Amino acid sequence: MTRKNVTCIAVMFTLIGLIIGLGVSSNFNLGTMGYSQDVKISKQTIDTLSRTNEAMAEVAAAVKPAVVNISTSKTIKTQGIPSPFFNDPFFKRFFGDEFGHPAIPREHKEASLGSGVIVNEEGYIVTNNHVIKDADEINVKLGDKREFKGKVVGADPKTDIAVIRIDAKHLPVLKLGDSDKLRVGETILAVGNPFGLNQTVTSGIVSATGRANMGIEDYENFIQTDAAINPGNSGGAMVNISGELVGINTAIFSTSGGYMGIGFAIPSNMVKVVMDSLIKRGKVIRGWLGVSIQPISEELAKQFKLKDRKGALIADVVEGSPAEKAGLKRGDVIIELNGNTVEDTTSLRNAVAAIEPGTTADLKFIRDGKVETAKITISELTPEAQKAASGNYNNMLKGVDVQDLNHAVKKDLGIPGRVTGVIVTSVDENSPAAGVLQQNDVIMEVNRKKVNNAKDYEAVVARIGQNQGVLLLVYRNGSVIYITLG
Repeated sequence: MTRKNVTCIAVMFTLIGLIIGLGVSSNFNLGTMGYSQDVKISKQTIDTLSRTNEAMAEVAAAVKPAVVNISTSKTIKTQGIPSPFFNDPFFKRFFGDEFGHPAIPREHKEASLGSGVIVNEEGYIVTNNHVIKDADEINVKLGDKREFKGKVVGADPKTDIAVIRIDAKHLPVLKLGDSDKLRVGETILAVGNPFGLNQTVTSGIVSATGRANMGIEDYENFIQTDAAINPGNSGGAMVNISGELVGINTAIFSTSGGYMGIGFAIPSNMVKVVMDSLIKRGKVIRGWLGVSIQPISEELAKQFKLKDRKGALIADVVEGSPAEKAGLKRGDVIIELNGNTVEDTTSLRNAVAAIEPGTTADLKFIRDGKVETAKITISELTPEAQKAASGNYNNMLKGVDVQDLNHAVKKDLGIPGRVTGVIVTSVDENSPAAGVLQQNDVIMEVNRKKVNNAKDYEAVVARIGQNQGVLLLVYRNGSVIYITLG
């Protein structure tokens, strides 16, 4: 290294030392480097944030006493594991006569945690069905540390809502709010017991409303939020800034099992309908129109001369149903029910289900491009009615929804005129036919019996046994193929 280089390095270190010394020992202003040591927060800002903090703390304090911790236990039976040495006297001497016998069941207790919301001062608590499902014992811990045994009043797996009751009086209660008034961006609090940590409060906003087709429950109309919801929050409260219950926290979207910024709650208006029915009857009574409906694609909107894709297209009408008595037909598009817009098939299904059977409802629908109205008396959705409407058979074709193959559908999908049968509109992911049958498949034959329409299909499929194999003749993507199920 030359003397010149050594001199340059020495000068550089001297300058660095000078800069550091100025920064430490004097009022050296780093503002030109993007920093400031003199930033001040105005009194107005502090006052505003203080009021916000006080308000949020006040809401949290008001709602926490009505949110409870629910712990359950259930007995799990497993079959014993066979051992090649189970008849060996040496092993029996040490492990006993039960060693290795597969016929002897083993039992163990499985515990789980969740949350619940007190909705009646007489001890009624709303929670998720999956929190208390198959539980042998339910323990409820209140915010004041008192503990009670819980008894199931009723449960509804289709919405994942359950009501339990404890033997206590004059309890703190959360008032039910109107979830239909929730707006995206509105501030909410989530209260529950994540990971068993009692009385935990998180905050966030309403990220979306009306979330459906999530594959979580049969009837879905979720509120989506970014408030932290974790395991143990299930059954807890989602409240608005007025401290009103607007949702029951029920699920999270996660690839790790923990919080990832997306949580879902059942809206309070759906909770109220189900809760009231469970308390009064011990089960849920739902309304029924008696139609098979499907979403409206862009192509279908053109075929049926619709201005947009809102509404629910009637694919079929059940004989003797309220819909048939009211004069509804295939191809009608329901756009309004009791003055409320029908956005899609999910909104219609949820709205009809919430109507008390025997009630007369006002319908508005489009037929041949013209808006028409009708009055319809809602019936009860019985298991038989549900089977007739959806074809929910207990065999290999369970969860497969079909509709008649009419001229408009043929033209829309480019299906040759010679092809007859029913078209598959959807296949439930839990159906035995999932992964085999596809949407837009045309079923031409079932077990060698020709299918001309939905009525033929129902008549044949209804006679198929639970574990019986099924042979289908299907038109798919320009080809006719045989498909077997089972």
